[in-house]
Amino acid sequence: MELGSILHFLEDKTILITGATGFLAKILVEKILRVQPNVKKLFLLLRAADAKSAAHRLQNEIISKDLFRCLKDKLGPNFNSFIAEKLRLVPGDISRQDLGLDSDPILKQQICDETDAIINLAATTNFDERYDISLGLNTFGVKYVIELSKKCSKLKVLLHVSTAYVCGEGEGLLLESPYEMGVSLNGVVGLDIHAEHTLLLAKLSELQEQAATHDQIQIAMKHLGITRAKKYGWPNTYVFTKAMGEMIVEQEILKGDLGAPIAIVRPSIVMSTLKEPFPGWAEGVRTIDSLAVAYGKGKLQCFLGDLNAIVDVIPADMVVNAILLAMAAHANHHPIASSHHIYHVTSSVRNPLRNWNLQDVGFRYFTAKPWINKDGKAVKVGKCRVLSNMESFNRYMFIRYLLPLKGLELANTAFCHFFQGTYLDLNRKIQIVMRLVDLYKPYLFFNGVFDDINTEKLRMAAREGGAENDMFYLDPKVINWNDYFLNTHLPGVVKYIFK
Repeated sequence: MELGSILHFLEDKTILITGATGFLAKILVEKILRVQPNVKKLFLLLRAADAKSAAHRLQNEIISKDLFRCLKDKLGPNFNSFIAEKLRLVPGDISRQDLGLDSDPILKQQICDETDAIINLAATTNFDERYDISLGLNTFGVKYVIELSKKCSKLKVLLHVSTAYVCGEGEGLLLESPYEMGVSLNGVVGLDIHAEHTLLLAKLSELQEQAATHDQIQIAMKHLGITRAKKYGWPNTYVFTKAMGEMIVEQEILKGDLGAPIAIVRPSIVMSTLKEPFPGWAEGVRTIDSLAVAYGKGKLQCFLGDLNAIVDVIPADMVVNAILLAMAAHANHHPIASSHHIYHVTSSVRNPLRNWNLQDVGFRYFTAKPWINKDGKAVKVGKCRVLSNMESFNRYMFIRYLLPLKGLELANTAFCHFFQGTYLDLNRKIQIVMRLVDLYKPYLFFNGVFDDINTEKLRMAAREGGAENDMFYLDPKVINWNDYFLNTHLPGVVKYIFK
């Protein structure tokens, strides 16, 4: 059975997109508007107190971005009227029941009456986010989206975007398998989502009784998230709360009372666009881009990791194409949707990239095109030294940085803070490196690869059905990684992130 035309599916449809100001959501909105101008309406849920605040966020965080320049060029003077016709802002909060829409019952009813598809992209992707924020968005946010979905009378499909790294520190071939409610990664029993919520509320109450400051609460909530994640086998708060969000989805699929199919898309590390709307669009310092920024600015001279380990990255436009293909397949009840509902959008099986590739292209790029610092001087980079274990890394940091830092501290005191600037600069560099190592250590030695057989079946169905293959490409085999990083991704990072 053919998958059919994605453009035909999108035509005259009303779609609710959560997390509308996020990186992927913006690319998704732009893609839909550009390739199918006859989409009926996009409800964009974004965190805002009221309509005025939502309109401000739409203008400043979405429409004004360079991402929309192709659409602006295409529509010319009609751009603003087109946006006004197609986009309906929904001020809300995914971490609240009914997504915080109770203050506008008319808008809420309109969404319930008109929505054909829901794409849940709302999330916090910070590895060490506060536990209350991460649990609210990544876990209970999923619950509240599903509850709203049940009230949507026309709903044809619900698509939830997760992450491939819900597997934690898994090894070997990692399958597109579901996560059952309450099942931990390390076999520790007792994982209960509602108990986690009760625990964090009790902790917050305790902190408030102690008259803790905002910073103290922040630190305590971050520590609680990491502690709870590691107790059950996940390396950080982000992937732990995303995994619990998937558990809620799976529980709903087993109950079978939504009335519409559900699909989960799991991308790996999402990078800048490969082709659309143009190559290299990026936003925000995300995962390995934080390493590129630190390295290019001369703040990262050594790091930790296995140079032969595979790092799984995927361009953002391929993830968006996978979202649209999976959504259409499940809404149209294609045979693939009857047996599969989880899709890894990854590269490690079909076109593996290794850490040494990243080390090499980073050195080549920033040697040829060095970053110009605020003093107008080119920052010279050397080949980043990568140490293969924590013992050698800690030894290197002690000899190379911590001893000189201690000497500077003593000299600074003796000479009336004459070396204060040098001391602060060195201390800042050390703190950057140590924080990056702490956050990314589980992925720098990652020994898994992501099976993507379900996604391959989706690709095959699209090819067989002639479903606008050139428009909805998602095969990582076509990517030349050296060319992509040297001529697309790193130039994009410098243009859109370094500034």
